[in-house]
Amino acid sequence: MSLSLRFLGTSAARPTVERGVSSLALIREGETLLFDCGEGTQRQMMRYGISFALADIFFTHFHGDHLIGVIGLVRTLALQGREEPLRLWGPRGASRVLRSATHLGVERIGFPIEITDLEPGHMVARNGYSIVTVPVDHRGTLALGYALIEEERRGRFNPDLARDLGIPEGPLWGKLHRGQPVTLDDGRVVDPATLVGPTRSGRRVVISGDTRPNAQLGEAACKADLLVHEATFGDEEATRAAETGHSTAREAAELAAQAGVKRLVLTHFSARYSRDTSELVREARERFPETIAARDGLEVEVPYAADHAPDGAHEATPPTTH
Repeated sequence: MSLSLRFLGTSAARPTVERGVSSLALIREGETLLFDCGEGTQRQMMRYGISFALADIFFTHFHGDHLIGVIGLVRTLALQGREEPLRLWGPRGASRVLRSATHLGVERIGFPIEITDLEPGHMVARNGYSIVTVPVDHRGTLALGYALIEEERRGRFNPDLARDLGIPEGPLWGKLHRGQPVTLDDGRVVDPATLVGPTRSGRRVVISGDTRPNAQLGEAACKADLLVHEATFGDEEATRAAETGHSTAREAAELAAQAGVKRLVLTHFSARYSRDTSELVREARERFPETIAARDGLEVEVPYAADHAPDGAHEATPPTTH
């Protein structure tokens, strides 16, 4: 089952020539979840092939660089004649802020907009996974991080052994894989544990939003397959990072190392690093080697643990037009 992230905006506070402001698309088996919707997000979606058929946008907080793009996106969806509901999620205050934003400059919205205020620790349950909110520390701002946590998968079924035991391929295999014992024509009862291995963990992806490193985020990221963490500043601006409720690249890497994550992707860079993030990556890798820096258009695939390969990211190419 495919799971990937597409970075649509990776700049902090304001867009630059190279980078748009915060937005990240997570695509799981064809379903798209958008996290934050900064200025110009809809254009980035078109540029990098992200479907407008998405049903959910999760906001980490309501500073303008994470929010303003929803105004234009909703207007475009209305002009396209959308009828399906759009679900918007965010920290306390979402109903007030997002209701105003989504109706700004739109004469008529022909589809329902459902807005939900979330508290830390809230779980949005879906088919096969959940989105869990994580309290973060962004200089007194009501802000959340998010963790996508998949359910455990069934163990692997051993078809060769099933044939050796004389179990005919078909419905009986399915029952065994679902954990149900079966009785064969000769009276033998086959326990599923004979043919099915132990359950396998699903994947975990954690998105920090804007934050100082904090214990709750580290707990949520424990053993995560991927941590996306803001890295607004480098070491030389550590004091400013603390004053503004942000993190340095090294601090993000320290949290990743302590949490035992598999990979770290840095994002949300101050404009001074817009063209060159190499120094931030160097500082982070001194603490956590499996670190890369996001850029607009980067796609990162998240394989299951057994299929993990270090090189799981590549640049997305805008679709060719004719």
